[in-house]
Amino acid sequence: MKITVLGASGFVGQALVTALQARGDDVRAVSLRDPARAAEASGGSDVVVNLAGAPVIGRWTERYKSEIARSRVDLPHAYLSALERVDDRPAAYVSASAIGYYGMSRTATFTETSPPGDDFLARVCVAWEDEAARASALGMRVAIVRTGLVLGRNGGALTPLLPLFRAGFGGPVASGEQWTSWVHLDDHVGIFLLAIDGHAGALNSTAPNPVKNRDFTRALAAAVHRPAVLPAPEFGIKLLFGEGASVVTEGQRVLPEAALAAGYTFRYPEITEACASLV
Repeated sequence: MKITVLGASGFVGQALVTALQARGDDVRAVSLRDPARAAEASGGSDVVVNLAGAPVIGRWTERYKSEIARSRVDLPHAYLSALERVDDRPAAYVSASAIGYYGMSRTATFTETSPPGDDFLARVCVAWEDEAARASALGMRVAIVRTGLVLGRNGGALTPLLPLFRAGFGGPVASGEQWTSWVHLDDHVGIFLLAIDGHAGALNSTAPNPVKNRDFTRALAAAVHRPAVLPAPEFGIKLLFGEGASVVTEGQRVLPEAALAAGYTFRYPEITEACASLV
């Protein structure tokens, strides 16, 4: 297939492009910074995959919140509006989203049929997915991949954590009771391939066995053969990330029901094996 990947230079984008090329797909890496040019470059493709967007983990100043919304809502809107004028447009649009769609909770369990939350990130995700849904009016199949905490080498969530854990300074965040819905990069790419190859609708890209933060911490510490006894206090996380701290301190328990129903087999369903494979 001919596949256009928007945001191909990022951590997930590089891994997806490598996997697509390995199976023989013709891949075009296109930037979304110029939506009109990106739409023109997408002509003739079978599928377009949109991975572009500012990172969610960070200090949510008002300015940065605006950048998150602009990159995930405004730029896709402009891209799809420009794609209306492309005659030979793709047959399918696969958009990244995030499990932040469901809102934060220490007690609820979320699947693809759960309603959205009402915090900042949930509202961004709803608008992001609403933009993706516009592609259906252009005759395109639409799939949405709601991404959890992606674990991989040379990027993603492990990049800031591994040096701390290897130095023996790792530990649970706040109480450690909040859920971590994680996914190994190999499985994250696999779920995107499932979406590219024909799935329609939402897919949660999370391992089938989410864990409490304390258990995630223990698995990562065991993988690097170090203790994990120094907790990160909640007030410190809030000072560092501001409003964005809720992503870390509250967490979510999210299950990949749609991927499992579609027959996807996870290579890394357990956090211990996932951490061991990466470090």
